[in-house]
Amino acid sequence: MNQRAPERPPPAPPPTVLQVLPHLGAGGAPRGAVDVARGLAEAGGGALVASAGGPLEAELAAAGARHFRLPLETKNPLAMRRNARALAELAAAHGAAVVHARSRAPAWSAEAAARRLGLPFVTTFHGTYGHRGPLKRAYNAVMARGDRVIAVSEHIARHARRVYGAPAERIRVVHRGVDTARFDPAAVSPGRAAALRAAWRLEGGGPLILLPGRLARWKGQDVLIAALARLGGAARCAIAGDDQGRRRYRAELEAAIARFGLAGRVRLVGPCADMPAAYAVADLAVSASTAPEAFGRVAAEAQAMARPVAATAHGGSLETVADGETGWLAPPGDPGALAAALARALAARDSWPAMGAAGRARVLARFTVEKMVRETLAVYGEVAGGRG
Repeated sequence: MNQRAPERPPPAPPPTVLQVLPHLGAGGAPRGAVDVARGLAEAGGGALVASAGGPLEAELAAAGARHFRLPLETKNPLAMRRNARALAELAAAHGAAVVHARSRAPAWSAEAAARRLGLPFVTTFHGTYGHRGPLKRAYNAVMARGDRVIAVSEHIARHARRVYGAPAERIRVVHRGVDTARFDPAAVSPGRAAALRAAWRLEGGGPLILLPGRLARWKGQDVLIAALARLGGAARCAIAGDDQGRRRYRAELEAAIARFGLAGRVRLVGPCADMPAAYAVADLAVSASTAPEAFGRVAAEAQAMARPVAATAHGGSLETVADGETGWLAPPGDPGALAAALARALAARDSWPAMGAAGRARVLARFTVEKMVRETLAVYGEVAGGRG
C-alpha cells in the first residue's frame, strides 16, 4: 500500500513592507511601488507606502495597501530629519519588517528610520543619476547602501558596483515589468487605433515609425529626424511625448522637420494617453536615446505589443532588444547609423510579424509585472528572515 506523501505546509506570507518614495505620480518608481504593494497584499503581506501623494493613490488603496502622506519630495535637511522620525514611528506602529526606498531624497530619511529600528533597508536603483562631482556622488550613494540593492537592469547593477562600490553579493537585478494584459495587441480595439490615426494626421504612405517619450535632447528625437531625412519618403513618423516646458527644444525639432522637408510625414503629436493603441498603430518603434536607458521601457512595451524595435546599442536596450531577432541596434547619437538600421528594418518588412511575435514572447518570459513582483517579494524574504 502506497503511503501518502506528507502535505507541505503553506508558504509563509511575505512581511509587512514600508515603501518610501517622493510621490505617486507618473514614472517607474510610483508604478513599481503600486504593483509591488498589490503583490504584497495578494500574498497576505502588509503593504505600506509613504509619499507626498498623487494620482495613483486611489489605485494603491484598491490594491489593498495603506498610504501615508509625508513631504518626502523635499531635499531640505531639517525636513528630511523630521521625515526620518515620522517614518520610524510609522514603521513601528504598523509592524513593518522591511523599509524599501525608491528614490534618493526619501532614501536618506528611510535609511535613518530603518537603522533606528534595526530593520532591513532595501533600495531600488532606478537610474544612473547625475554623478559629476564628489558632492553629487555622496548624495546618490545612499541608494547603494541597502542591505539589498535592487537594480532595474544589469546595466544599472554594473553602474552601482563601478561608481558607488555596491558589493555584488548585495545586488539583485529585478527588471522593470510590463503590464502584458494592457500592452497586448489583442486588447486594442480597432476604434482606439483609428482615433489615434485620425488625431495624428500623418500624410503620405509607407510604414509608420513611432518614437515615444518626453521631449528631451537625450531622448534623441533630433537624431531620429536627421536619420529620417536620409531615408527620404520611405516612412512616416509620429514623435509622441510632452515637452514638459522645453519649448526651445520643441521649436528646434519643428525647425529640423521643416528644414529636411519632412513636414506632414513627421509630426510631434504631443503626449499620448493611450500608449497600447499608439504601439498598435505603429509598424516599428524607435528608442533613439543618446544616453543609456536604465531599463528601456519603450523597447519592452513595443515588443509586448508585437512590434519590432530599432534602438541605440547601450544601457538597458542591450538587455531588452535581441539584435536581429526582435529588432535592430545602432550606435547612439549617430543619425547615419540609425538611418542604416532603419533601412535594414524597412528592407526586412516581411519578417516584421515573426519578429513581433518573438518580441512579445521575450517580454512574456523576462519582463512581466508578475515576474518583477515575485522577484521583489523574494528580496524582502531574504532580508526579513523570520520577521514575516
